Amino acid sequence: MDGQLIAFTGIAAGLVAMPGADFAVVVRNALVSRRAGVVCGLGIAGGLLVHTTLAVAGVAAVLVAVPTLFRALQLLGGAYVLHLGVRALRALRRPAAAPEETAAGTAHPLRQGFVTNVLNPKASLTFLSLLPQFVPAGSPALPRTLLLALIVCTLALVWFQLVALLVERLGRWLRRPRAARGLQAGTGAALTALGAALLLEPLLA
Repeated sequence: MDGQLIAFTGIAAGLVAMPGADFAVVVRNALVSRRAGVVCGLGIAGGLLVHTTLAVAGVAAVLVAVPTLFRALQLLGGAYVLHLGVRALRALRRPAAAPEETAAGTAHPLRQGFVTNVLNPKASLTFLSLLPQFVPAGSPALPRTLLLALIVCTLALVWFQLVALLVERLGRWLRRPRAARGLQAGTGAALTALGAALLLEPLLA
């Protein structure tokens, strides 16, 4: 592996592992079962595949050229993340809920992971600006950018499976009523705050 690929892998790993809506939604699903967390992670990897494909194709540049489209996608993404957070917090009001019910909102973990990630237009712009920096001068751009996109998706698959596994290993403790409700409140509040921020940013711009 050449030096540029090593550097890109490190940067991409940091971007994938950065705490945010993707991480929070995987934790919430993994509280129900490892399978739900892994499936949610697959959805996120699918969303990243869309973003990297757009970057490779150069289509993501349209988001810069058409500010209205960019803002619309931001609002949709923010609204969806906010919806997940509010639903998680509302689930806390149910008395004597089972841990699986309190983790809540995991009927479609693949869809949750995919939609949470794919409705973030900043991801496309990030990869659009990042990928060309790691294409050596004079080498074919398409094979290289496809390789970089594959690295990103592979990192997401590995990382979110590890997150799901960790939650499962801590499952006995995390599924205690007090711990489960505390984690549910934390992830719900994080998703709500992230969703609100995503909604406010285009409105205040």
